[in-house]
Amino acid sequence: MKITFLAPHLRIAGGVRAILTYADRLAGRGHDVTLMVPAKRPWTAWSGNLRGLGPDWMPGFRARVRWVTTWDPARLPAADALIATAWQSADAVVQAPALAGAKFYLVQHFESLYHGDPPRVNVTYALPLRKIVISSWLRDIMKERFGADAEVLVTPVDRDLFHPVAGARSSNAFRVLMLHHDYAWKGVREGLEAVAAVKVRHPEIQLVGFGVKPPREALPYDEFYPNLPQDRLAWLYSRCPIYLCPSWDEGLGMPSMEAMACGAALVTFDNGGSRDYASDGATALVAPHRDVAALARCLERMVADGALRERIAAQGREFVTQSFDWGRATERLEEILASY
Repeated sequence: MKITFLAPHLRIAGGVRAILTYADRLAGRGHDVTLMVPAKRPWTAWSGNLRGLGPDWMPGFRARVRWVTTWDPARLPAADALIATAWQSADAVVQAPALAGAKFYLVQHFESLYHGDPPRVNVTYALPLRKIVISSWLRDIMKERFGADAEVLVTPVDRDLFHPVAGARSSNAFRVLMLHHDYAWKGVREGLEAVAAVKVRHPEIQLVGFGVKPPREALPYDEFYPNLPQDRLAWLYSRCPIYLCPSWDEGLGMPSMEAMACGAALVTFDNGGSRDYASDGATALVAPHRDVAALARCLERMVADGALRERIAAQGREFVTQSFDWGRATERLEEILASY
């Protein structure tokens, strides 16, 4: 098949990592795969195409990257399948001529919550595009709010990158890991509040933060790791026995799954996307949506009960590494694209 993805950029991010992984794996299965990526200026697009510029953080990338100044529907290449990967690219796909291929929409978050003007974003979910979503929560939103059916294709963890790292966890500290982000909906404030409440009875815990950039203000992290390379993330996840996810809403929540694959026990809000892997009392401890007091209780329980923590960590790791697999997911995507 000839397959075209309209990708928003090539920077490391959870959603873009998934897009590029699918593109690379489909190309590895013999398909002719092109990613069309917008550049800010014509010169940048020309230079990127001349140099064959692809994702430098993904060595050996097998799909073709084509830099463009805009997703012009009339200039999309002939293909068998055309895939929008964010709300900004959905209009170009729906307006594309038939020769551009069967039209799909890979939905990785309910973007009208936080990414763009809600009425404009919501219109894209009602467009006549075949929906592929990365969680059951998103499938239910597409059906209940927009009357659209969707295929669920949970994004797997890359087990070659994310696995327990021997010797990473030391006995000199009890570390709780949390992602830091400037977006309010990532719940950093709620996470800090929950940790502070638990520290009153368990002063031994240390809060470890990580993120693309360090916080703009002084925050009570005991350790912070900015912009870690991919091959060091598994070490950090493995270093911390508990991963805390205070996000309000997630399309799926890859950092939580990555931490689980590395042997961390997950404490999380019910943020929607987590429902596909975080089963309360089995693979995680789950607090109701944005209930900070309940999140603190879950965290304290995980800190205080070593047997519970070890059981949930083991069951969580087994679940995310066995239930979701990149080989199976790529084959399923191939089947979906070929069926239209």
